[in-house]
Amino acid sequence: MKKRKQLIEWLFEKSQKIYTNIFKKHQPWGIYKAELLTYPEASLGKHLGEFLDKNNFELISKVERHDAYHTLTGFGSKVEDEIALQCLCFGNGKRSPYLFGAIVLGVIILPEYYKYYYKSYLIGKNANSFHQYDYKKLLQVNIHSFRMSIFSKQQLDILLTTKI
Repeated sequence: MKKRKQLIEWLFEKSQKIYTNIFKKHQPWGIYKAELLTYPEASLGKHLGEFLDKNNFELISKVERHDAYHTLTGFGSKVEDEIALQCLCFGNGKRSPYLFGAIVLGVIILPEYYKYYYKSYLIGKNANSFHQYDYKKLLQVNIHSFRMSIFSKQQLDILLTTKI
């Protein structure tokens, strides 16, 4: 399984650069982890900065909201979590070539996580729509209130504590 996960990581790494250069035409946020870490404690921005810091990441130009999705949902950065997050977003109505590719490859290459992917999809399908927001404008918003406006308490308990 380790080799299969490494293959997916390699594919993500290579395809991400191509995808952001070809498909993403909007402007990058121009915000860095250090700035996010200065946001108010309960804000989405502060939690995003902490997610980035914990994983030793910076925001990826033009796809910054992907890390906002991680922060909002509590999904980690392991390969199986990345694919499950894509499944949750698909269930929520998000559509993109990258999302489709990640889901198809994830199910084919790591089928042992199928139940995790499917449960993630169902949570996304049953949540209020969140994929269409301009997350840069929401960085000051209270993360708990924002989560409660999207997910039920039961969904949040699954996402943030028990894990799927």
